[in-house]
Amino acid sequence: MIFFEHWLLPLNMFGFYFHIPYCIQRCHYCDFTTFEQSQILPARDYFELLKRELNYKLNLAPTKKLASIYFGGGTPSLVGSDLIVSVIEELAKKDFLIDDQTEITIEINPATVDETKLLHYLDFGINRFSVGAQTFSANHLKICGREHSFQDTLNTLDLLSKYNLNYSLDLLFALPQQSLEDLKKDLSIISSYSPKHVSPYCLTLKDNHPMNQGRPSNKIQLEMFQLIESELNQMGLEKYEISNFAKPGFESRHNQLYWQDYDYLGIGLSAHSYIKSIGPYGSRFWTTKNMHEYTQFFENPLSDSLTSETFTNNYCSTEFELLTESEALTDLCHTSLRTREGLSKNALLQKFPDRLDLVHRRSSKLLKDGLLQETPQGWGLTKTGVYLSNVVFEKFTFLPNELSS
Repeated sequence: MIFFEHWLLPLNMFGFYFHIPYCIQRCHYCDFTTFEQSQILPARDYFELLKRELNYKLNLAPTKKLASIYFGGGTPSLVGSDLIVSVIEELAKKDFLIDDQTEITIEINPATVDETKLLHYLDFGINRFSVGAQTFSANHLKICGREHSFQDTLNTLDLLSKYNLNYSLDLLFALPQQSLEDLKKDLSIISSYSPKHVSPYCLTLKDNHPMNQGRPSNKIQLEMFQLIESELNQMGLEKYEISNFAKPGFESRHNQLYWQDYDYLGIGLSAHSYIKSIGPYGSRFWTTKNMHEYTQFFENPLSDSLTSETFTNNYCSTEFELLTESEALTDLCHTSLRTREGLSKNALLQKFPDRLDLVHRRSSKLLKDGLLQETPQGWGLTKTGVYLSNVVFEKFTFLPNELSS
């Protein structure tokens, strides 16, 4: 594996994630916080609450310069484009710096975006689109409970291509009844559109989930992963994280924030945040998944806004965690090793100056077993290490008593 640094973000980058939970119907495999649009309050009411939550958390932002704004779901493209735009306008009103360097991404599902809606997005600075294609097989779309058709996906990709837009494709593999030949057909269609970014995900389900029946064996799943990597490489897409491939310069900034230890604020149902200034090792916190609780809280918040000083008084204990040293060290190792750059010794020394020897000791057997390799910066996964990443992550999971000395 070759290691690069060209996709690393500058210091002090920050971004927002907005969760839009509306869907036409829930996919059979989905475990995100999503609802069919008739099951919850109207989108316009939800967006009013969303902006209240935004204003409530504004003071936690470490900088006004935004690297990324990301609208995820759910299906953000299902709601009116004016609602999406209203959030961008709210950020601008609060003096956040949104310029041509800010990546603004919206997740879209086929058949939920027409040309009028697309142009409205473009007029207000949305410059990246994440397309939930998943598969191009009519049979597998039906098995997954996807509401769109194969032709809907092609029409959406044709529209994005017409305007030469920056878009990413989600590809789901290891589906029930899926063969290597089926996957090759999906990859062939992807190749014909030459996207700048592809996110392939192996279908992950609970043991008793009905969609586990008829899935490919572990051996075939590994062959599928290898096929995907080979085919995407031939398209000029480099793997910069275990589940993400991009052409140079088109890596997702939203993803970079997560994997490079930057702050981010999540707004909306179930959205997660990470702020390093709260507590000695930072804090992770999340919004409730319950729409009734969400409505009640943001109709009558305990204060006008949060600060790092008032934070713990305004969040109940089930909705945040002050990271311990062992948790923060584990997080840094796991997120870094997922990436092409790997785990940096400098990053370790800056944040955990007394723990470099411990990480060295943990890495020794993994190096001998061929799961890790040394890099100019530190350590990175080998190809085998990528396939057995859970083994590596288990080794780099630290318990409090292991850091007591």
